[in-house]
Amino acid sequence: MSGSNTELQVPKTGFAGLKQNLQKDLISGFLVFLIALPLCLGIALACGYPAISGIFTAIIGAILTTFISDSALTIKGPAAGLIVIAIGAITEFGFTAGQDPASDLHAYQLVLGIGVAAGCIQILFGLFRVGSLGDFFPLSVVHGMLAAIGIIIMLKQFPIAMGGHAEGEPFELILSIPAKIIHMNPCIAAIGVGSLAIMFGVPLIKNKYVKMMPTPMFVLMFAVPLGMYFGLSHEHAYHFEGREYMVGDEYLVNVPGNMFKAMTHPDFSSLMTFSGWKWVIMFALIGSLESLLSAKAIDIIDPWKRKTNLNRDLLAVGIGNTICAFIGGLPMISEIVRSKANIDNGARTRFADLYHGLFLLIFVGSVPFLLHHIPLAALAAMLVYTGFQLTAPREYLHVYRIGREQLIMFVVTIVAVLATDLIIGIAIGIGTKFLIHYINGAPIRSFFKPYLGIVEIDNDSCTIRAAHAIIFSNWIPFKKQIERVGLNQNRNVIVDLTDTTMVDHSVMEKLHEMEEEFRQNNIKLEVIGLDQHKSLSDHQHSTRRRGFEKIRRIIVFVDSGLQSLLEHELTYHGVRDFTTIACGGTGTSTRDRLRIEVLTLPDKAEHILDELRREILPKFGKQYGIRAFIENVEAIMPDYTQYDVAVT
Repeated sequence: MSGSNTELQVPKTGFAGLKQNLQKDLISGFLVFLIALPLCLGIALACGYPAISGIFTAIIGAILTTFISDSALTIKGPAAGLIVIAIGAITEFGFTAGQDPASDLHAYQLVLGIGVAAGCIQILFGLFRVGSLGDFFPLSVVHGMLAAIGIIIMLKQFPIAMGGHAEGEPFELILSIPAKIIHMNPCIAAIGVGSLAIMFGVPLIKNKYVKMMPTPMFVLMFAVPLGMYFGLSHEHAYHFEGREYMVGDEYLVNVPGNMFKAMTHPDFSSLMTFSGWKWVIMFALIGSLESLLSAKAIDIIDPWKRKTNLNRDLLAVGIGNTICAFIGGLPMISEIVRSKANIDNGARTRFADLYHGLFLLIFVGSVPFLLHHIPLAALAAMLVYTGFQLTAPREYLHVYRIGREQLIMFVVTIVAVLATDLIIGIAIGIGTKFLIHYINGAPIRSFFKPYLGIVEIDNDSCTIRAAHAIIFSNWIPFKKQIERVGLNQNRNVIVDLTDTTMVDHSVMEKLHEMEEEFRQNNIKLEVIGLDQHKSLSDHQHSTRRRGFEKIRRIIVFVDSGLQSLLEHELTYHGVRDFTTIACGGTGTSTRDRLRIEVLTLPDKAEHILDELRREILPKFGKQYGIRAFIENVEAIMPDYTQYDVAVT
C-alpha cells in the first residue's frame, strides 16, 4: 500500500528532484538521445541547413530551456513540423542544394538572421503572456495544417530515399513519383526502402525486447553496414540491369570534425526585405503554435498531470531560438514525438531533457566521424515515416468521427496549404470554419465576442450564462472569465449554454480540458443547457447546434366525410398531434372541406405519403376530393425524436 502511495507522489522539482529521479531520468534521456540523434540530422538536412545545425538546436534546447521552462516532460529541439517553413525560407534566399556552396552559405546566414528576429518575437510573446495564442486556432484547421506538412515532408523526402532529388511544388512532386521510382539509384533505394520497411514494421512487433530499442536505431543498424558494403564513402560507378549508376559520399551525412568550428553567425540583411519579415512571422507564429500545442498535449498524458506555464515555456523557446540562430542552429519547439517517448521511457522531471542534450554533446563532440557513415536515404526514410504519422488515415477517420463539417475544414486546409503556403492555407481553413458556422446559425456579432452574464454567485459557486454562439474565435475571453471567477478564486463554476445557438467542437474539447483542470484543483466545472442542442455527430466533443431541425409538413385538403379515416391513419403511423381546420373552397362536393396538417419526421412522412398513394387515393381520392401537399420546413424542437408537433 505504501508503495502505491509513493508511485502517486508527484516527483520533486528543482535540484532536490535531480537526485531523487536521477536513474529514471538518465535512462530516459539516453533513450531519447538515441531517437533524437538521427532525427536532428535528418530534419536539418531536410530544411536545407547543415546537418550539425540540428544537433546545435537539440543541445541548446535541452541544456538551456531546462532551467527556464517549468514544463516537466517536454523535449525541446528541431521538429519536422517546421521543415516546410525552413526550406521555403532558405530556398527563397538562394539555396541551391549544393550546386553553388557559396550561395548556399549566404542563404543559410540570411535565414539565421530571420531566426534571431523570430526568437525575439517569441520572447515578447512569453513576456506579454500570449501563451493562450494556441487557443484561438480551431483544432481541425491545426490538424489539417500538420497533415499538409506531413504530406509535403513525404513528397520531399521520398525521392531522397530513392537516391534522387526533390524539386518543385507539392502537386508537381506527386506527379513525379513514378519517374522517381523508375530512375531510382538501386543501391541507395535498397537502403531507403529497407529503412522504410523497418520504420513501419518494427512498431508492429509486440516483443518487449524489440520495444526496448528505439526504431531509428534499428534503421541505423541496418543502413550503416549496408552503406559500408556498397562503398558509399568513396565515389565509384556500378552497373545494374545494364545501366550505370554512381555512388559516393554525397549520399552520406556530412558533419565537421569539430562542431565548434562549424558554428555560423547570422546575416541580418534579410530583415531589410519584405519577404524576410514574412518568414519571421511564419517562424514565430507557426513555431509558437506547434510548441504550445505540443506542451499542452504532453501535459494531458503526464502521469502526474502537471501543468506547464505556457507563457514561461514560450519564453524559454524564444530565448533558445535566439541563441540557436546566433550560432547556426535550427528553430526549436517543444517536440511531441520525442516528448512522448520521454514519458514512455519513464522520465520523471525536466532533467531527462537535460540528459538527452548532454548525451548529444558528448557523442558529437567526441566521435563526430561516426555520423559520416549514416546514409542520407536512411534519414529520409525516417522523415517519410514521420510525415506519414502526421497525415495517417487514422487522422482523417478521427476528424470524420467528430463531424463531417470538421472533415471539410480539415481537407480544405490540407489542399489550401499544398496549393499555396502555410499562412494562406491556415487563413483559408479558418475562413471555411467561419462560413460553416454562419451556415449553421452562428450570428456574425458573436464571431469574436462571447455574450456572457454572471447570473448567480456566492462563496462556493458561480453560474455563467452564455448566449448566441460560443466558438473557437471567442473562446479566449470566455476562458478568461471562467478562470477569473473559478480557478483564480477556488470556486465551483456552472456554465449554462441554454441560450446559445451553437457551441463548436474546439470549445467542447476545451471545456472538457477545463473540467479536468478544475478537478485537479478540487473544484468543479459543470456544463449544462445542452439538452436542446443537436450533436452533429456521435463524438462526445462534436459541435452542438440548437435551433432548426429539418422536418416535413404534410397538408391534406379533403371532404369532411373522410376525416375519421385519415385521422385514424395518422394515429396508426404514430402521429399523436395534428390539426384539423374547417375551410372553404369550391368543387363538385357538397360536403364541408377540411384542412388536415401535421409536422413530422422525414421518414414518418414518407410512410404517410406512401399510404395515401397506395390505399387512400385510389379508393377515395376522386369521391372525397383529396389534395395532398408536402414541403420541407425547419422548426425549433427540444427533442424531435420523441414527439411530433402540430401547426395550430
